[in-house]
Order: sequence, then structure tokens, then C-alpha cells
Amino acid sequence: MFKSTFEKKLARLESKKEELKKRALASTDVNEVKSINAELEELATEIGEVREMIAACETSDGEAGRQTVRASFETGEKRNAEDPYATMEYRKAFMAYAQSGQPIPANLIQRDGTPANTDSLGATIPTTVLNEFINEVRKVYGNLYAKVRKLNIQGGVKIPIASLQASFKWITEDTVSPRQDAGKIKDYVEFSYNVGEIRVAQTYLASIVTLDIFEREVVQIMLKAYLQAMDTGIVQGTGNGQLLGIANDPRIQATGQAITLTAAEISNWTAWRKKFFAKLPLGYRFGEFIFTQATVDAYLETMADNNNNPIFRQATGLEVNDGDAANPNGRFFGREVSLVEPDVIADFDSAQAGDVIGIFWDPQEYAINTNMQFGLRRYFDEERNEWVDKMLTVVDGKPLNPYAFWLIKKA
Repeated sequence: MFKSTFEKKLARLESKKEELKKRALASTDVNEVKSINAELEELATEIGEVREMIAACETSDGEAGRQTVRASFETGEKRNAEDPYATMEYRKAFMAYAQSGQPIPANLIQRDGTPANTDSLGATIPTTVLNEFINEVRKVYGNLYAKVRKLNIQGGVKIPIASLQASFKWITEDTVSPRQDAGKIKDYVEFSYNVGEIRVAQTYLASIVTLDIFEREVVQIMLKAYLQAMDTGIVQGTGNGQLLGIANDPRIQATGQAITLTAAEISNWTAWRKKFFAKLPLGYRFGEFIFTQATVDAYLETMADNNNNPIFRQATGLEVNDGDAANPNGRFFGREVSLVEPDVIADFDSAQAGDVIGIFWDPQEYAINTNMQFGLRRYFDEERNEWVDKMLTVVDGKPLNPYAFWLIKKA
């Protein structure tokens, strides 16, 4: 009796699961897709529990079978109450795997029937490490990554850009006039399943003795590499298996929103007013700048009058916190400035004619799409004759509204 009841319930749950998957694939509404994904996660947990009940029924009959079922329920409740990837047992097993390749025991790599060792990402990094990583990212952001929009949308689904924007309409208004509707962005954005990796020599991780230090070092390694890759990708990403950067988005280039400045013009506050701000629409004047420190030092902070008296503060309001390692940014013409390394944007002096040496943008119009899940795999580097651990994650990013970006180029 117990088994047949559970089998019927399992069939209903599996049918519901397939319906939800079809709805998610067909939907273009970002909020609906997020809601469906959340429902699928809850459904997966319930399906796993019902399968355990069926397995328990198959092992025993009569009162013994009922007792087994009750015990399975209790065990399931205890297991679900504690994240299996956060247990001390799993954390130690993961450390052993990362340091020596010792396989993680089978009883530790199952979660609701899903193995922690997956084909795509490898061994699941413990939840405690990921939580610490996420907390650190919130505090020690990359300059650009800190400001962009973060999404968690199913890959491969086309999302109308307009659905990621807010709009206002009077409830008594029957229709929207053509003039009001003309500015609406009708393009779609689609995020891919790009896999990024962070590599570290196994000999380094193997030298760490305590679990706490091991996990702290893993976080720091991940943090530095991840944020550097994100900042670089936001600007320079090719979009080929990686983020699509602002400087390489053909939609932004097609808008014609770019200005070119000579060495004399970039150091002249009136040239900024005439060549840039005079062309900037009112709706996009609240954006921010991205420059390298060298460009700011050599050209913006050297603005002077005919007698070589510095005028950069009174003319442009330029203030830069270049002595603050934690927040080396500032303001220029009343707008925020994010300072980046020259591998993100070229310095004016080292740039070629036509190269991007600055960007004016609305950070919330660039989106990073990721579920912040990381896995770890090991491989042997034949050239260096050593084992290497690589941490993998699925992430994508691209501009949303192309009109929210202006490219500043060297003439």
C-alpha cells in the first residue's frame, strides 16, 4: 500500500517537473522564469524524498516496512536540515581531494540523488567556502563588478530588454501614444553557459595544513582571479565563450555614441563640454566614467590656464582618491570615476589612434548572469610536471541598453 501511494505521487511530481521545464523554455518573462526555477528546485527535493520512500518500501514488508519508511522520513528531514556540502566531513573530504586527489566518498557526493561531482564543474566546492567568497565579494569588489547588475537567469532564454526595465502608466490610460512608445527598447538579451576557470598549482594547496587556512586561501585565490576577470571582461570581453565587453559590443558601436579626443583636447575642459556633454542626452547624463590612473594623472589632473596654473578642480571638480588602496576612485564633472588597470582600458599615451581610453556608462545597464556556484577539478600539467586544481564556474555578461554607453577614444 505504501509503495503504490508513493509511486503515484512520484508520477505526479515528475509530470509537473516536465511541464515546468517546458514553460521555462517557452517563457520570455524574466520574473516568470525565476519563479519557475525556484519551483523546480523545491520539486527536486520532494522527488528525492519520495524516491527514498519507495526504496524503503522495497526493502521490507508489513510493520517492518512501515518502520523503515518512518525512519527514512526522519533521516531525510535531518539530512535536508543540514546542507551536505557544509558538513565538516564533506569539507575535510574536499580538502583531501584538492590536495592529493583522494576521491570524495560516495556517501558524501549525493544530494537528493544528484552527485556533487558533475561533468560540467567537477567536485562541488563546500558551501562554507562559497558563502565566505560571496561575503568577500560584497566587501572587496572589483571596481566595475561592484556596480553592474547581477542576474540569475536560465541560460539560452531570450529575455526582452524592456522586461528588465521599469515603466510607469496611469491606470486610467487606455493606450500608450506612439510618441511615448517610440523610445522603448525592443531588443532581446540572451545569456550563454560560459565556463570560466581559476587555476592554482596543487603543490601550493597541498602545503596548507589546517582546514581553516585552506578554506581561507581558496577564497582569496578565487576572489582575486574572479574579480580581475570580471572587470576585464566587462570592458574588453570578446563575447566568444566569455563576457561581451562594452568596447566590443557591435550594438554600442552602431549607436555612434563615441567621441575622439586629442592630447590637447583631453586636457581642455571646454573641449569636454563641447565635444562630449553637449552631445549627451538628458536621460543619460547621470552616468559614470572609467579611466586608468595614468590617463587621469597625465591629462585630467594637468588641466591648466595660459599661465600654467592648475584649474582641473575648479573647472571639472576632479577629485581622485589615488592614495586609497581600498577605493581608488573619484569624481569628474560631478560624475563618479572608476579607476582601472591598463589591461582593462588602455592609457592615453600607450593607446593607438582609435583605441578606447575611457568609457561613460550607466553600470546598471550591464548585467552579469551567474548562480555563483563553483566546482573543482584536478589535472596533470605535463609541461610543468605537477598537478593543477582548477575551479570552474558558469558565468556570462553583456550590455543591456546600448544607448547607456559612450566610448571615449584617442584621436
